Amino acid sequence: MAKEKCNCVPAGLAAAIVSAALMLLLGIFGNLGVYTGAVDMMKQWHMFFSLSISGIIAGMVEAAIISFVIVYAFVWIYNKLAKS
Repeated sequence: MAKEKCNCVPAGLAAAIVSAALMLLLGIFGNLGVYTGAVDMMKQWHMFFSLSISGIIAGMVEAAIISFVIVYAFVWIYNKLAKS
């Protein structure tokens, strides 16, 4: 029985979209004064994230790129290991 390969690009894009959406929600909630602890953590973990409009957009882009690269690499390694 042959194993099907996972597609790296769609998996990476899905992760990037989810990460960007969550960063947007965190920025919106942070501006409303909700989840301030999570906002402080994101400010520490992400170089460009802040509660300004440009900071939220930059954080979304940064989170999307990081998520895409990590998930793409994970799926690529999974495909290589599942091949055998």
